[in-house]
Amino acid sequence: MLGFDREKYIELQSQHIKERRAEIGGKLYLEMGGKLFDDLHASRVLPGFTPDNKIAMLEQIRDELEILICINAKDLERHKMRADLGISYEDDVLRLVDVFRDRGFLVEHVVITQMEDDNRLAVAFVERLQRLGLKVARHRVIPGYPTNLDLIVSPEGFGRNEYAETTRDLVVVTAPGPGSGKLATCLSQVYHEHRRGVNAGYAKFETFPVWNLPLEHPVNLAYEAATVDLNDANVIDHFHLSAHGEQTVNYNRDVEAFPLLKSMLERLTGTTPYQSPTDMGVNMAGYCIVDDKVCWDASNQEIIRRYFKALVDEARDNSDSTQSDRAAVIMAKAGITVDKRAVVAPARAVEAATGEPGSAIQLHDGTIITGATSELLGCSAAMLLNALKYLAGIDSEVHLLSVESIEPIQTLKTVHLGSRNPRLHTDEVLIALSVSAASNEDSRLALEQLKQLRGCDVHTTTILGSVDETIFRNLGILVTSDPKFQRKKLYQKR
Repeated sequence: MLGFDREKYIELQSQHIKERRAEIGGKLYLEMGGKLFDDLHASRVLPGFTPDNKIAMLEQIRDELEILICINAKDLERHKMRADLGISYEDDVLRLVDVFRDRGFLVEHVVITQMEDDNRLAVAFVERLQRLGLKVARHRVIPGYPTNLDLIVSPEGFGRNEYAETTRDLVVVTAPGPGSGKLATCLSQVYHEHRRGVNAGYAKFETFPVWNLPLEHPVNLAYEAATVDLNDANVIDHFHLSAHGEQTVNYNRDVEAFPLLKSMLERLTGTTPYQSPTDMGVNMAGYCIVDDKVCWDASNQEIIRRYFKALVDEARDNSDSTQSDRAAVIMAKAGITVDKRAVVAPARAVEAATGEPGSAIQLHDGTIITGATSELLGCSAAMLLNALKYLAGIDSEVHLLSVESIEPIQTLKTVHLGSRNPRLHTDEVLIALSVSAASNEDSRLALEQLKQLRGCDVHTTTILGSVDETIFRNLGILVTSDPKFQRKKLYQKR
């Protein structure tokens, strides 16, 4: 079911950006909050919002804008990953350049923020980008940022940053993820534009929290759950309430930073059109919700997924429960528990009955299919086969893969490749199924059902390995797991 009108969003958002450009009356640096492309979070909490919604909207004014990508040098040092795609921020910068260029957008500049010369990985990445023909600007760490305005707005502050010589009047600033320095990049560019005599301004395109939904609407709570690692919180924008008499929602960091941001913009440009953080935004998402209950239910599911993710991350990193505790508080605000996720109890029931890990998937018709661990298959692989049989109308007693076809794969794994686990993973099952499809009609029919699994919910009672995680991600299946490993070992292979 759809809860969000994609076409209305594209139309309203495009028009609002045009209006903001007219208000600024010059060059506009538009900070893109969240993901510009592959906005998977938005597509989960607003069914009908597609991952490419934002980029599709910008395509309407493609010839008037260019895209600038920034990345924090410290994220390179930390080898930070995009968990939803399983790739590093470094690789995601290159992927984004390709994606945007394939769609006809101008992308020439990358900004490395918080750059220090002793960061060898950042220096190497700059050289790599330049070899690939991209223009790179290095932005430095400014002592006292963002409070020391006298230093920040000076030749020793923003003035030390290299200027990215953009050529179009609308510059969309995006990044692989949060904390990349998009705001500072925009403000630094505005500083350099004004030093060159160019009238330039700033606005923010932030989807979440949705400013015209209630503070504790599940769509906004899901945003809090998605940022438990940043400790963000939704708050009432009291600046907006005071200036306009209208209650709106923003998030704590923007509200806390607004007085400084307003002062900085006034120093940079001589004036500012904004009386509140909400004024800075250009977000029409709230006007495009067409079925609140659908979005309500979808957001509650996302909150639970984020809770399980926090638990699993803590188990993998052997860290304290800070993030999962925050996620649990958000669940309490939403008035939900993990029991609201229909696949959790059936997966746990399988484990209780067998003493081995279990899994469950809820199909789009509401049917729940389970999978148990056996000598031949892991629980995820068994569940996948069972679901495909159900969707293809194949009797549950039929074996899509014979023991004879599985044993050679097990021998390859254990004898030749050194694996201690003879059970087939999801990727191995799908390969074996593909081979069987050439001569087995049931296997062919089962494979044809894979596309029907996109958007389905899964729960496993054990932490997945990286292979199964990747398969589920590529199939578009939404997976949660209990925070425990199948075997207790100090080293857990991911």
